[in-house]
Amino acid sequence: MLDFAIFAVTFVIILIGAVLYLYPSSRRASGVPGLNPTEEKDGNLQDIVNKGSLHEFLVGLHDKFGSVASFWFGRRPVVSLGSVDQLRQHINPNWTTDSFETMLKSLLGYQSGSGVGATESMIRKKVYEGAINKTLESNFPLLLQLVEELVDKWASYPKSQHTPLCAHLLGLAMKAVTQLAMGSRFQDDAEVIRFRKNHEAIWSEIGKGYLDGEKSSSRKAHYESALAEMESVLKSVAKQRAGQESSHSSFVNYLLQANLTERQVMEDGMVFTLAGCVITANLCIWAVHFLSVSEAVQDRLYDELVEVLGDEPVSLEKIPQLRYCQQVLNETVRTAKLTPMAARLQEVEGKVDQHVIPKETLVIYALGVVLQDADTWSLPYRFNPDRFADESVMKSFSLLGFSGSQACPELRFAYTVAAILLSTLVRRLRLHSVKGQVVEARYELVTTPKDDTWITVSKRN
Repeated sequence: MLDFAIFAVTFVIILIGAVLYLYPSSRRASGVPGLNPTEEKDGNLQDIVNKGSLHEFLVGLHDKFGSVASFWFGRRPVVSLGSVDQLRQHINPNWTTDSFETMLKSLLGYQSGSGVGATESMIRKKVYEGAINKTLESNFPLLLQLVEELVDKWASYPKSQHTPLCAHLLGLAMKAVTQLAMGSRFQDDAEVIRFRKNHEAIWSEIGKGYLDGEKSSSRKAHYESALAEMESVLKSVAKQRAGQESSHSSFVNYLLQANLTERQVMEDGMVFTLAGCVITANLCIWAVHFLSVSEAVQDRLYDELVEVLGDEPVSLEKIPQLRYCQQVLNETVRTAKLTPMAARLQEVEGKVDQHVIPKETLVIYALGVVLQDADTWSLPYRFNPDRFADESVMKSFSLLGFSGSQACPELRFAYTVAAILLSTLVRRLRLHSVKGQVVEARYELVTTPKDDTWITVSKRN
């Protein structure tokens, strides 16, 4: 399964550093057009920092040098691919590793899939994906309840009241992921608040904590304390649930049923809770924001929801019938550039077009560049869910790892939560943008609004 990594410039910096340490080799230029190193020691690091993010740096790089371009980290070249055709050439023979899990676990100090045999790694991956799928099936009523509670809250607001999307939808994601992952313990708001503080400390450090070099002793202690507390919670949940039968089966339960060790359960639980919260929250935030500024899209989605669901709550079986809702979510991912980049290590010498990519080169997938490439998407900066009615567009989207069996399990989970949210919200309330609001994106591990995004709501009919 092609499982794309989600990381910012500093995430890549750490990864490249690990690659250089683990896979030493001679300095060999790839022959790919691109930038010369600005500094001998750091390569183009300062150029990336000056642009504000790796995504923004890659936009300029590909604009200048084309769809296959190179830059330097330290004394080593990095190749970036910025078009669907070039990505297809590189993906097909390299469709083996789970890059998201590998990199996130490496940063957390866990054993990644690259450290075990291929068969064991594949079995572990299937267990992880299967546990998420079973958790969704058995806990769907809980997800529906959490969404309905939030929509009830919004419905009680006067029309003029501004609703903060980031705060509310991150809260929804945190409640959903913690209760589904670890069970009823997280029905207690105090537990969720404690989890949120630790989550923010860990995710922030992974995303940007290395930009200024070594962490200060206080920041390092804060990160390590948060990580240790989250690990302790996951271990205690695993111990408590080991051997217990429960009608309310959690993600941890399903991992235990697959006979994973306590350590493996803790690691997989950490990956799911860390990534699942952020991806789910931001998919929901951007989807609601785009609907609030696209009245025609909102009305068309409402018509589909009424036609397919009537007055009944959405069900897991009905979600695949909500085709336009799926198009809205696909277009949300594309327009927001939800995961702006990914990477793979070139394990053996490869070739893209006429360019030879040497062994042990880090290859960046510039997804944010590709998602707004005018050669692939007509009017790429316009939010237009209708584009996904085209089969060829869906093939390109699937190739990038955002749809179908190639999508990472955390993103598939986020799609389900977002579909529940939209199917409940849009049938009850009309969404309105706040006049004069400018929403800017911050490109880190996941693309998020720089500031909280606001909407107002009014009751339908």
